[in-house]
Amino acid sequence: MSAYRYLRPDDVRRLESYEFAARLLAEGWLNGRHRSRLRGASTEFHEYRAYTPGDAPGLVDWRVFARTDRHYVKTFEQETNLECHLLLDSSSSMAFGGGSATTKLEFASYFAAALAWLVVRGSDQVSLQIFDDRVREFLPPGSTRQHLHQVLSTLESNEPRGPTSLSAALARAALQIRRRGTVIVLSDFYDEPAAIFAALNPFIHRGFRIHLFHLLSPEEMELGDGVLSRYEDMETRDTLTLHPRALAESYRDALQTHITRLRTLSAQRRIDYHVARTDGTFWPLFDRITGEGGK
Repeated sequence: MSAYRYLRPDDVRRLESYEFAARLLAEGWLNGRHRSRLRGASTEFHEYRAYTPGDAPGLVDWRVFARTDRHYVKTFEQETNLECHLLLDSSSSMAFGGGSATTKLEFASYFAAALAWLVVRGSDQVSLQIFDDRVREFLPPGSTRQHLHQVLSTLESNEPRGPTSLSAALARAALQIRRRGTVIVLSDFYDEPAAIFAALNPFIHRGFRIHLFHLLSPEEMELGDGVLSRYEDMETRDTLTLHPRALAESYRDALQTHITRLRTLSAQRRIDYHVARTDGTFWPLFDRITGEGGK
């Protein structure tokens, strides 16, 4: 059923009967269907309004003018689809998996592949940006099977590398994403919260729906009380030897402060923020998108 690493046959079968799929694609945040005032072959007549300087003459209804001696233009409504934009952190730190068989990047890639499949299945458009401290790859929005193949193939060939600068990557992404839709950020969020949200401001001001999925392994959430251990920064390769028990409490406090700050800034801006542990499944992330997961 699926020849792709990150789109497993079992996942496809579940997606085909996904209980939220109908609402997700018809009403949910991914689809974002709205009524816009456009003119075209697939539009429906909405109403008349008085002509104003600058309106195209072709919009004037001359038959109404003949009857009323006044200029009126037709307005039309057309159902348009907003886009789903996947932003995938692929910096070196995303290679960490701890005791889990799944790394943070793999966890994010499974979710991104499933989400891309679901969006294209609904005839909506999905884009993909792979970044570290810059945007490494960008696939513009598309809705064809060929485009889905490109997304899945790009996920398969992607490897974690480079330093992290989520804020810098988001600032660049904002210049490439032109049409309003849903932005989904998959990252371990090793960046300053204030810088991250400053970079998100252009999306916020333009009316995007934003979901931030903070991916963490169990070992990142709890240092534990093991023996003397050597720790290595996956991006700088700096090393540190210490006893986890000596720093466990201060580490947990620092991590919780970081998470609380991200959650608070998200709530203030009506952005959905969720911590996702990589030792679980990605399915609860779909509940967040449909609104079932709460805030």
